[in-house]
Amino acid sequence: MGDTLVAERLKAAKRRTVGTKQTLKAVERGQARVVVFAQDADERVLQELAELSRERGIEVVYIESMVALGKACGIQVGAASAAIIEG
Repeated sequence: MGDTLVAERLKAAKRRTVGTKQTLKAVERGQARVVVFAQDADERVLQELAELSRERGIEVVYIESMVALGKACGIQVGAASAAIIEG
């Protein structure tokens, strides 16, 4: 999936999480429908979240960078991960 499409999905989402801690909580609670990772994020930071997302069958997509992910989420700083939450 292209970065532009991922960014548009995040921008259009009525509910989303930004950041690894909040995204992990959403996955644990069964609320996340899509998890987005920045390709340049530290793998160690994302490892637990990535494993849990795969175990739960949640769609995982990647975006070019932490800066691009932060921008897609409407924040002025980079983000390692985000999620689109169920409607």
